[in-house]
Amino acid sequence: MPLTGVKVLDLTRVLSGPFCTALLGDMGADVIKVEAPEGDSVRGQGAIKDGLSWYFAQFNRNKRSIRLDLRKPEAKVILERAIGQADVLVENFRPGVLARLGFDDDRLKALRPSLVVCSINGFGSTGPYKDRPAFDFVAQAMSGFMSVNGGADDPPLRSGLPISDLVAGLYAALSIAAAVPRAKATGQGQRAEVSLTNGLVSLLSYIATNYFATGAAPARSGNDHPIAAPYGLFPTRDGQIALAPADDAFFGRLADALREPGLKTDPLYATQSARVVNRTRINAIVGGKLAANTTDFWVETLNKAGVPCGPVNSVAEVFRDPQILQQQMVMDVEQPGYGIVRMLGFPIKFSDSPCRVRRPAPRLGEHSDEILGELGFAVVEREAWRQSGVV
Repeated sequence: MPLTGVKVLDLTRVLSGPFCTALLGDMGADVIKVEAPEGDSVRGQGAIKDGLSWYFAQFNRNKRSIRLDLRKPEAKVILERAIGQADVLVENFRPGVLARLGFDDDRLKALRPSLVVCSINGFGSTGPYKDRPAFDFVAQAMSGFMSVNGGADDPPLRSGLPISDLVAGLYAALSIAAAVPRAKATGQGQRAEVSLTNGLVSLLSYIATNYFATGAAPARSGNDHPIAAPYGLFPTRDGQIALAPADDAFFGRLADALREPGLKTDPLYATQSARVVNRTRINAIVGGKLAANTTDFWVETLNKAGVPCGPVNSVAEVFRDPQILQQQMVMDVEQPGYGIVRMLGFPIKFSDSPCRVRRPAPRLGEHSDEILGELGFAVVEREAWRQSGVV
């Protein structure tokens, strides 16, 4: 697998970090999840079925768990040994917490010069906000992301998903995949830092470039596209259709499919900029045509004409969709003691070394003894540490 042989020490909890390390595990890395005695809080969150959080199972597959009380000096000895054998350390504490535990950059480098350290936090480790606590909702608000969601007359609107956590996890996994080959080639590791807020700022894309060019802050446009029309949700006879003719060529195909070829040469609609100015008019024309038939009819007709469109699926409909099923974006995983757990599949499709679930999500501390043995600690030490609550 792409990351076979890469050992990852996972000091993260909740979502951004566990998502990152789950991605690494899906691609073959050996991920050791270091949990406090009480465990990752997500073990008790989300839908709980027969005592198992399926939320936890989704984001902690392909990992081993060691239960370690880092408040005890002996636990830090264990962590030191683990760091000395790891390729990657991932943490999502607030800036400075790892250093206060005794593992600042100098100490980490001394223990493992080739170690890649990835830190995930709210705002970054420098600047006036570095010590602030942050969660997804705060990052969505402060990044500008929330300000561009919703209708023109609506208040700012959050994404329904914890988007800043997920984006930070993706960037963290990308940074690690980039840094590990360099570390192996040079023997020198480095720190990669990802923040929830920076991740969302980086996604502002054309909204940011338009602001840079004009100095004008964008207005919220709901499901309409700020720089394209007609583009959005349109009612059909029995529902809605998502329509995305993003340029003049696609609009021409749409006009032909709607049997309105004159729209292509009408100066009110012939260009993208003209259609944006006359958005209300063109939306009314297109919407009137689409309302005359069903969603299924238009999805088939417009796709045959080469016009990007699709139905607005519920979550239940997504996981019945034949394309999603063919792409194996939902899968059943055997979770010992709990039966089958249904979870999301792998969005990255490797041709020769595909992602796979090699391990279900671990029970809390399930692999403590196994990991301690691999680190070279004697049986008598392990037993003493279990008795004293170190592990």
